[in-house]
Amino acid sequence: MSPLLNFRIWKEIARSYRNISSFRWLLLGVLVGLFSGVLAVAFFAAVEYGKFFFLHKLAGVTLPAPAGEEIFHGPAGQLRTWVIPVCTMTVGLITGWLVNKFIPETVSGGTDGTDATIKCFHQGGGKMRPLIPIIKGITSIFTIATGGSAGREGPITQMGAGMGSWIAIKLNLSAKERRILLLAGAAGGLGAIFRAPLGGALTAVEVIYREDFESEAILPSVLSSVVSYSIFTMFYGSEPIFGIPRFVFHDPREMIFYIILAFACTFAGWMYIRTFRFIKYSIFSKIKDRLGLMWATGIGGLMMGLMGMLFPQVLSGGYGWLEMAMMGEIPILMMLAIIMGKTVATSMTIGSGMSGGMFAPALFVGGMTGGIVGQVANRFYPDIATQPGGYVLVGMAAFFAGVAKAPIGPLIMVCELTQGYGLLAPLMLASALCIVLGRNFSLYEHQVDNKFESPAHIEDSTINILEQLQVENYFKPGRVTTLEEGTTLIALRDIIANTNELYFPVKNEKGTITGILTIQNVRNHLFNQDLFDLILAKDLATKPATLMKDDDLYTALLKFVDTDYGQIPVVSEDDHNNIIGLLNRENVFRAYAKAIKELQED
Repeated sequence: MSPLLNFRIWKEIARSYRNISSFRWLLLGVLVGLFSGVLAVAFFAAVEYGKFFFLHKLAGVTLPAPAGEEIFHGPAGQLRTWVIPVCTMTVGLITGWLVNKFIPETVSGGTDGTDATIKCFHQGGGKMRPLIPIIKGITSIFTIATGGSAGREGPITQMGAGMGSWIAIKLNLSAKERRILLLAGAAGGLGAIFRAPLGGALTAVEVIYREDFESEAILPSVLSSVVSYSIFTMFYGSEPIFGIPRFVFHDPREMIFYIILAFACTFAGWMYIRTFRFIKYSIFSKIKDRLGLMWATGIGGLMMGLMGMLFPQVLSGGYGWLEMAMMGEIPILMMLAIIMGKTVATSMTIGSGMSGGMFAPALFVGGMTGGIVGQVANRFYPDIATQPGGYVLVGMAAFFAGVAKAPIGPLIMVCELTQGYGLLAPLMLASALCIVLGRNFSLYEHQVDNKFESPAHIEDSTINILEQLQVENYFKPGRVTTLEEGTTLIALRDIIANTNELYFPVKNEKGTITGILTIQNVRNHLFNQDLFDLILAKDLATKPATLMKDDDLYTALLKFVDTDYGQIPVVSEDDHNNIIGLLNRENVFRAYAKAIKELQED
């Protein structure tokens, strides 16, 4: 086979698949995953090296690291804990200046990078300025690296989402497609950085709603997450973050303790959100109004650094402490102190306006809450609660499910972290209970209940409403003036002068509707007497369009949009050329407005 023939064959194959939705999303998902994976690799390396340099070398602080994340090694520097507040305050001042100068619209972006992505999906049409994830990503690196209590997952979610949005804009995709690629990019970043491709993908598509998920984004999100995860593991290996034993649920009586865990996580989640909102709005918002954003973030960084200098357990993400809790190496009172300290530290860091994510701190607080319940249960009922470390994992998933209203993604993430489904039953129970018990509060400010509450799906709402309304209830039955194709322009003038109609169906000799003649088409020729006997109705008519009584109003709306007609003839079901009335475009709009009003009154 010649190369030219081979090229033509592949060209035809590509052309045949161009309009197949699944194949198209496959390619787009892979493309977004490639870029998100590279971003995740660079972001992870920058954060880990930054922590090694600022905390380990400059400050001389040695923090525990989980087994799968300690990639930089070396002796610690001289102990200089005063370096921590100096660095965090400096990062806070720079962050506030950069945000205020270049991306001021993000000041009201919500809780963190994940919440900003949610806002962009619902209210921004999937468009994210490239400068936003760039500045947020860089400032997040320095926030976490210098000890700020924040996580990597929020920033990489926003960075991946920004990459997906940028690709969609470059490919000139629609608003709907931009939103889907926004989520695909978020899934890629989250799946890679957490080393949980399926959990990352599912979290990205469900965290934007409290009671729903974005089903259309699942395919590209899964593909993006898998590709991004694969690229990430090429550099850092496929081992999970935590080096822990395999936990297994084996005694049904243990469910009682997991129910208690769900109540504990719900209370901790309520306190976590209340504390964050109080510190953000009652303290730092007032500082920002009086002194400006830069000074608010600077003060937040200073307070965080001072707290971290005295209580190093609250510095950065804290996954090393979580691993120690899973291994049973942290006593109960220390875990309780860490929960309170981490909640306040995160609130000061993110609440002041510094960059970073709430995802990791939420997992941290939930894990420590689970650790307390697990150790107490093991102390009094050692024959039932035999593995208290498993409660840490279940607490992580249940806590985040409750505060973020994401029941599936975190659950799958924990299964991927443990590389097994031994805790699946308690994970499902505790997550479901946390969602039910915590239904009145949410971590992310821009979440909406479901698709019908989202501006992104206003089109879907319109479709659903109009699909329930039938043409037969809104068209005007009666005689309709029709024209023959051979009707001359002079005859048309007399017909138009004696009727109030503006649109005229045109039939051929066989009685078949062949077009629609509009007043606009005739107007330019009405005063040209030389053409009165030359121009016929068929010359001025445009494409035909008809409706039937059992058609819904959404079908009618599409035909009005396609033809730009103000009226469309309604034909009999038995004879599609027998015109029985007209449907006006205004009737469709009135029907929609009436239906919306009735829904609002209900």
